[in-house]
Amino acid sequence: MQQASQQQLATAAVGDKMKTSMLLCIVTLVSSAAAAFLPTTEAANVLKTQTFLSPPFFLRPGGVANKWYYDVDFPRGHVAIKSFNGDVVDEAGAPVPLHETYLHHWLVSPYYGGPSTIPITNSGPCKDLLGQYFGLGSETRRTATWVPDPYGIEIGAGAPAGYEERWLINVHAIDTRGAADKLACTECRCDAYNVTVDETGNRIGNGYVGGIHCCYDSLRCRVEDAFANNGEPPRKLFLRYTVSWLDWSDAVVVPVRIYILDVTDTALFDGSPKPYCKIEYRVDECNSNDRASNNCVDMKTTKEMVSHGGDVVYAVAHLHRGGLGSSLHGQDGRLLCKSMPIYGTGQEAGNEEGYVVGMSTCYPEPGTVKVSDGEVLTMVSNYSSERQHTGVMGHFYILVADHQEQALNKPTLCFSFPYSWCLPAWMWSNQM
Repeated sequence: MQQASQQQLATAAVGDKMKTSMLLCIVTLVSSAAAAFLPTTEAANVLKTQTFLSPPFFLRPGGVANKWYYDVDFPRGHVAIKSFNGDVVDEAGAPVPLHETYLHHWLVSPYYGGPSTIPITNSGPCKDLLGQYFGLGSETRRTATWVPDPYGIEIGAGAPAGYEERWLINVHAIDTRGAADKLACTECRCDAYNVTVDETGNRIGNGYVGGIHCCYDSLRCRVEDAFANNGEPPRKLFLRYTVSWLDWSDAVVVPVRIYILDVTDTALFDGSPKPYCKIEYRVDECNSNDRASNNCVDMKTTKEMVSHGGDVVYAVAHLHRGGLGSSLHGQDGRLLCKSMPIYGTGQEAGNEEGYVVGMSTCYPEPGTVKVSDGEVLTMVSNYSSERQHTGVMGHFYILVADHQEQALNKPTLCFSFPYSWCLPAWMWSNQM
């Protein structure tokens, strides 16, 4: 019996060595071929990237642009989006620094266009108000948006009869050149805009001192006299956006669902059957006791339910100036992601001193961070309360993939260079 076992072990070892040798040979052959063969754009699994410009918007010192552009340029067909990056540029294509034009936010959403407009939203609880697929603010230049392999955001899978999938962009920007108080302008303080009614003509409540209802399109923040009527033409600006994608039929892609969580949604706390997403909130200045103990931190928490669970493959928070960090926790208290702001230290675009110029992101190893169907997550948003901040936000953007979909795509080991090819499971499963 012992001799037979030794023979079986020896045979298995020979088999493993053969598998390894075959794998190494194939990899070597393909790598060698890569030096003589460059795939064409028609080759399978080729990452495509294209840069587009939004329609122009125009700003003078103190001015506000909050524009909605429909049927914008975007990749067409059934594809997997791998990244989306946006930036505000001038006519020459030069990035405009935040201390000249503050990018409050940009949002990108799909919809079905035809006899009517049918929104397409993400899977988050606040999708009626925060239904976008992509969106960032001042942090746009230094926040990673890459969707890790083998995952992708599926678009273009089909539209109702008589409709086609289209895309819209919302850009909200504030020109702070010559502003009497730049922070008041960027935080949309109502007194800085001398406004008492919102965009729909309704009177703004006495308790509302600042936020998006006070810095809508075509308003003007208070500027110094030299900039008030200087006779210069408005500045012509664009949102420049770069999209990377794979054709769905050419790649092995695991689709993800998008969840956007809002720390102002108190529905689960209140026992309400419907989400109550206010999008923004106010941070009040800390009291003397907190200041004396160096504890001027405003911590806001809420609970949000994820309707359909899976593997968390990407996560990032969205905070405004004054933000200290945000975290997301599972129902049992485990940490799912911690996302921290990056503050600039200079004057150049992408590093503007005092502004949030980036947010750290979470890229868990596939299968290591999971959420369950219907799991209630806890979100924490921290801001400095050394002074009052108005119109701040605390959002979390997460991508979740089905467990089973990952498992279905796992039996083969696939490569994308020099072209799309896969090894059968029997050649590699025992090597991993």
